[in-house]
Amino acid sequence: MVISANWKLLLVTGLSLAAFCTATGAQQLPKSGSINFHTGYKIAAEGLTVADKHMQGHGSAIGVTFNDKGSGPLHGGPSTCFFTFYAIEGRSKNKIFCAFGDADGDRIFTDAYGTGSGEADQASQGMNEIVGGTGKYAGIQGNGPWKCKNAGPNGELHCNQRFDYKLP
Repeated sequence: MVISANWKLLLVTGLSLAAFCTATGAQQLPKSGSINFHTGYKIAAEGLTVADKHMQGHGSAIGVTFNDKGSGPLHGGPSTCFFTFYAIEGRSKNKIFCAFGDADGDRIFTDAYGTGSGEADQASQGMNEIVGGTGKYAGIQGNGPWKCKNAGPNGELHCNQRFDYKLP
């Protein structure tokens, strides 16, 4: 089969355009700024009463993160967290480790802490410390607040968060 010069030019132009679009399609992130996002989680937790009105436990949260702007960093990516808690008379202290992702497969890792009231309709809140990242988030540093509220009777949770960050 012989391909004419016009077809070759069209093919090369098309492939070049596809390569350009793929390279520029990855999200570019400013060297510093804030990312405001929210996450829907499904919680699986296990607790043990260690004394009267004292409970210790652990669990995991699996969910999806959405950038509040409807696109951009962390939009439509997975979020996976593991946590421990200690509760006295329903008031808890929490330690949490999370991996937040985006549609490109890049991740931001956090070490977080917080407190909760133990009431079903009340919020837990605390601070995330960014401890690392992959891909476009490599070398990221920063922190930001988080606040979560129960969204249903079966471990559903809604969280609002912000990362104030710097990249190298």
